[in-house]
Amino acid sequence: MGLQKFDLVVIGSGPAGEKGAVQAAYFGKKVALIEKGPAVGGACVHTGTLPSKTLREAALYVTGFQKRELYGMSLEIDRDASLRQLMGRLKAVTELQVAQIGGNLDRHGVTTLKGHARFVNANEVVVEQNGLEIARLSSQAFLIAVGSSPHRPPGVPFSDSDVEDSDTILDLDRIPSSLAVVGGGVIGCEYACMFGALGTKITIIEGRDALMGFLDREISAALRTSIERGHHEILFGDAVSSIQRIPGGPLEITLGSGRILNVDKVLYSAGRAGNTSGLGLDAAGVACDPRGRIPVNEHFQTSQPHIYAAGDVVGAPALASVSMEQGRVGVCHAFGFDYKTKVSSIVPYGVYTIPEISMVGATEEELNKAGIRFVAGRARYEGNARGQIIGDRDGLLKLLFEVPSKKLLGVHIIGERATEMVHTAQMVMEFGGTIDVFINSVFNFPTLSEAFKYAAYDGLGRMSK
Repeated sequence: MGLQKFDLVVIGSGPAGEKGAVQAAYFGKKVALIEKGPAVGGACVHTGTLPSKTLREAALYVTGFQKRELYGMSLEIDRDASLRQLMGRLKAVTELQVAQIGGNLDRHGVTTLKGHARFVNANEVVVEQNGLEIARLSSQAFLIAVGSSPHRPPGVPFSDSDVEDSDTILDLDRIPSSLAVVGGGVIGCEYACMFGALGTKITIIEGRDALMGFLDREISAALRTSIERGHHEILFGDAVSSIQRIPGGPLEITLGSGRILNVDKVLYSAGRAGNTSGLGLDAAGVACDPRGRIPVNEHFQTSQPHIYAAGDVVGAPALASVSMEQGRVGVCHAFGFDYKTKVSSIVPYGVYTIPEISMVGATEEELNKAGIRFVAGRARYEGNARGQIIGDRDGLLKLLFEVPSKKLLGVHIIGERATEMVHTAQMVMEFGGTIDVFINSVFNFPTLSEAFKYAAYDGLGRMSK
């Protein structure tokens, strides 16, 4: 089989791989992309970002969860019918995304190969299907964008069909009556809220003292309040000692505290590991850590300068939005394109819990630790006309401003459309804006975005004291 030569070979078709491949092709480079899965899109499309968010939206729609109290409704969902609706919507969105990504690659002339990629040396990879070599490629540059998979700690009985990780939880055979979520991070909290909306009794087991420790503590506490108001339970400072099946019955979880829980299903959310096994990184001279993640520099170069890595496989922040930019920046550096030279340091986080959470910039705790003088301005959805219309009583928007410069340092939102609203504040921060941007701006009325102005007024008032 002859050696095929390319300017760039990309391994993986998730956000980083797709965008990196297309970026190089756009500037005239000959690009090959290798994908081992049955379809393009990676975990983002098939097991992670989009499926979980689709499940969330479908769950809210079929249950009327957010409007029950507002309109005095009490809905009894048909669990079997709801499951069919949820999975049908999931399939439809996945198919649309696969077609869109495939079309984008084709439109830019990227050669796509299906199979498992393996480095044979630092300049060549082979593509294998069922253990047989189907192609051999050489390239002056490589981009490793193979993503990550849920970490499975030893001793957890994943062989039981009701002990799930964040990939298998989507292969629903039923809507569980009760679910124990081990881990109060982003993935654990998102799924806890989704299934809680579907009527599942939720217990979150978290070893630390707060949900999602990277969040501003006020926002984390607000999420806790919202979850507990739904008659769900959060167990802080505890851990799982064992999980076993009661013969003919539920799963039994024994906690470090000695408490015993009986549940229908368990979601074990213990972080993620890079999908680097079998890639032949040793043959290429590329280093990775014990979790399979690849260390990179600011240009996304690995220990081999012509081999780049981007996306979840390089570790935090492991966001689809950032992965796309990492792929583009790495490819631009590889070929010296005078285009994307770095990933912005101002990155928004979106957490698709119920209610939504989003943030950009520093938290109160980080500013206090750094000794930076600041004030916080708050606006609650319950005091906002649009918030009153939609009945969001938990919503909160908080702006953090430096004193005396009035520069915006951080934004934290919990409530409806938080992940959309945060971009207004992100743009203000990108251009070094101050509290005056919000004070002087005109917002549509009634809108949730108007809360920015009133949070700014609140901060201005505190700044003058």
